[in-house]
Amino acid sequence: MSPLSRRSFIVTGLAAGAVAGVPAAASADPTPDEIAGTAAAAGELRSDPFTLGVASGDPADDGFVIWTRLAPQPLAEDGAGGMPGRPVPVQWQVATDARFRKVVRQGTAVARPEWGHSVHVELDGLLSDRDYWYRFRTGRHLSGVGRARTSPHPLSYGPGLTMAFVSCAQYEHGYFTAYRRLAEENPDLILHLGDYQYEYRRDTYTIPGGNIRHHEGPETETLANYRQRHAQYKADPDLQAAHAAAPWAVVWDDHELDNNWADEVPERPDVPQPNFLARREAAFRAYYENMPLRRTSVPKGIDMQLYRRIRWGRLATFHMLDTRQYRDDQGCGDGYRDCPESVDPNRTITGAEQEEWLLRGFRLSRSRWDVLGQQVFFAQRDNNAGPLKVTSQDAWDGYVASRERITRGWVDAGVRNAVVLTGDVHAHWASDLKLDYDDPTSATVGSELVTSSISTGGDGADSDPATHPFLTINPHLRFFNNQRGYVLTRIGQDRIDADFRVLPAVTTPDSPLHTRASFAIEDRVPGVHQTFLRPADPSARRQVGDPIQETVDRETRRP
Repeated sequence: MSPLSRRSFIVTGLAAGAVAGVPAAASADPTPDEIAGTAAAAGELRSDPFTLGVASGDPADDGFVIWTRLAPQPLAEDGAGGMPGRPVPVQWQVATDARFRKVVRQGTAVARPEWGHSVHVELDGLLSDRDYWYRFRTGRHLSGVGRARTSPHPLSYGPGLTMAFVSCAQYEHGYFTAYRRLAEENPDLILHLGDYQYEYRRDTYTIPGGNIRHHEGPETETLANYRQRHAQYKADPDLQAAHAAAPWAVVWDDHELDNNWADEVPERPDVPQPNFLARREAAFRAYYENMPLRRTSVPKGIDMQLYRRIRWGRLATFHMLDTRQYRDDQGCGDGYRDCPESVDPNRTITGAEQEEWLLRGFRLSRSRWDVLGQQVFFAQRDNNAGPLKVTSQDAWDGYVASRERITRGWVDAGVRNAVVLTGDVHAHWASDLKLDYDDPTSATVGSELVTSSISTGGDGADSDPATHPFLTINPHLRFFNNQRGYVLTRIGQDRIDADFRVLPAVTTPDSPLHTRASFAIEDRVPGVHQTFLRPADPSARRQVGDPIQETVDRETRRP
């Protein structure tokens, strides 16, 4: 990036209406003396430190978070990104236009080595329902420009919301073209529902024909490992484009730490892992360092507050859930099982405190749409056509009582429209939500939309959703597609329109994008109904064998 002149980027200390820097060990705002004392470190940076791009997140009606992390050598094995072991001042600006002719906030934060030289600036005091642009500078280096947006005033519905949600981006399995296409949609908000990065060492988790890109470093276990892995993903230009396009709201699933982990239990509890809690602490710290999160999410040892609410005026409340950190371990050895533990009334996927927080939110909500942004499949998916119920123990099916309490909670609270958004399963799905899934005639009480992966699993395959046995066994499941992509929604007062956007291939770069199907959710009419279906492409149909078994294998195998 070309350097800015002093005239075009003058920063004179902290600006009012912003909280700059990183909390905990760096809790205090930088003082003038501290800024002066660290200025020499910025001058030492000979190459561009903004290799990981910029991001914004967690929008409110008067502000948002802006983020960057300094790393002139992003793949350095020590995780330090080629940065000196000293604090570095980072100047920032927020403007009402992309050319920064009208700067409305500016200041200086300090990027500290103990937080991976990341910068989180929390803005407030801005106008509601507005686009803003932001950038950073340190020394002679200037970052790219990102676009953020404030939400509508709490008493306003606003003009409507264009929101996309994504999940599961395995770097080795394909190019991140879906992120690039998402940036081109110019959404107002992006939700990432987990598996932002994968922990495996090179060629551990492979696709047929072999992976097309490779992870650097070993399986992530230390803070240096996780920092390096996050940096490898963040350095991808397509991912950077998506971050720069709109504010994000993020939650994790399992691969940000360890496949299928549950609370303090690793994937393989039968194998001694005395360092697992240290690994969890390292993963959480690196996750915070690399995401546009507020101070409320600063990790404290092995704990991190990630569940939270993001309100979009009166139109929508997003209840962002954490279904990993507090859950009971998966029952019956994980995977698809006929498992008595799944119906144990004492088991929970959210933990008691988060469950009560969610139920209280339902009771107090006055939003048109209450949206749960979460990780694993919510509706029942029985893969057995007979009387035996065989379901995934890693999803809400493994915690039936937990699901019933939350579903009953929004029904009893009189929530106007309940919508669950889901990732994890590497395929598009749409479904009606029930209190009693065993009775097909029971009332529908909510809607679920599930996004496919960005790249995990490779290209996938197109097929006729009507032929998938899961939809026959489970009549509340309305749609299935096994291509890669994301879900783009337009949320208005009267309905939500959702487009299942797909790519024909992710193993080749710059793939085109199209809508495979569209569904609508009408105000006060729970459940999904199809409004568009593109015919399956016969040339892309490669599905063979038992579709149920292929789904089971894909979702439960240990790579």
